Amino acid sequence: MHYRPLGRTGIKVSPYCLGAMMFGKLANSNHDECAGMIHRALDAGVNFIDTADAYSKGESEEIVGKALKGRRDSVVLATKFYHPMGDDPNQNGSSRRWIALAVEDSLRRLGTDYIDLYQLHRPTPDTDIEETLSALTDLMREGKIRSFGASTFPASDIIEAQWVAERRGLARFRTEQPPYSILNRSIEREVLPACQRFGMGVLTWSPLAKGMLTGKYRKGQQTPDSLRANYFPKAMSDETSLDKVEQLIPLANEAGISLIHMALAFVVAHPAVTSAIIGPRTPQQLEDYLSGAEVVLNDELLDKIDTIVPPGTDVAPLEGAAYVPPSLKEISLRRHPIERRAAA
Repeated sequence: MHYRPLGRTGIKVSPYCLGAMMFGKLANSNHDECAGMIHRALDAGVNFIDTADAYSKGESEEIVGKALKGRRDSVVLATKFYHPMGDDPNQNGSSRRWIALAVEDSLRRLGTDYIDLYQLHRPTPDTDIEETLSALTDLMREGKIRSFGASTFPASDIIEAQWVAERRGLARFRTEQPPYSILNRSIEREVLPACQRFGMGVLTWSPLAKGMLTGKYRKGQQTPDSLRANYFPKAMSDETSLDKVEQLIPLANEAGISLIHMALAFVVAHPAVTSAIIGPRTPQQLEDYLSGAEVVLNDELLDKIDTIVPPGTDVAPLEGAAYVPPSLKEISLRRHPIERRAAA
């Protein structure tokens, strides 16, 4: 397997990153089977693992920690913080108070004394970015984390964080973890160029568009009874997405590869992308992903994909998984006070 630089951190990682979201009660509660998948991925040359404290409320981190005993130093281990981990209103977000607690919990569950890449799972507009960067910088100086990054940040937030870090003499976000697939290409407009400008590594989530690019979901056919369909019913039955899938399948067939392999190879073909996160639930799914690790798409095929889903466009709905900024989510930020409207 060919390894790639993780931005300008000096770290080399595999083009596939093993995502551990499916490990635990959310999808696969068989710890031995999950550990076996981790070992299989490592044996195949994958040296990059991504999890989060919120995945099955810490169970995913525990599974990863147990599986890495004896192999920890050969793995680039990434985890994330942000989502609620309890009923206390301060057990979430990116405040210094929560970061100091969350990292200790993750270190304990992972069974390690350092995290290679500690990531803010989502933007937190209610918290000063300097507060977050300062706390993360201190964790680096203490040796508890080696570097840190962000996930699903708009380009404007990426740039602001870089400027604040420079002006305040703080360490900066070294990576970004955005959604990216053939059906979700909006990050090509600003996010990926911003990451390239600042030398950030990029590990992308949902390269199979929540499973839409597995070929299991077809137009005119009944939606399979699957975990994805249960969690994302609108996304997995979206007519526009299904139309695009029907156009993509013949391209993969003509190239002699599966739709899954074409989708993964498309993501890692972008020069800004370091790794695509694969999130298998079963050993069979992992084997399918790994078997396409050497697939490379030629320019002719990439051009044909561009005609079906133009660069910089989103087709598939992310349905609850994407970050929605306050400017869109909060009505008060989109309308003048009612008394002003009434007066008009």
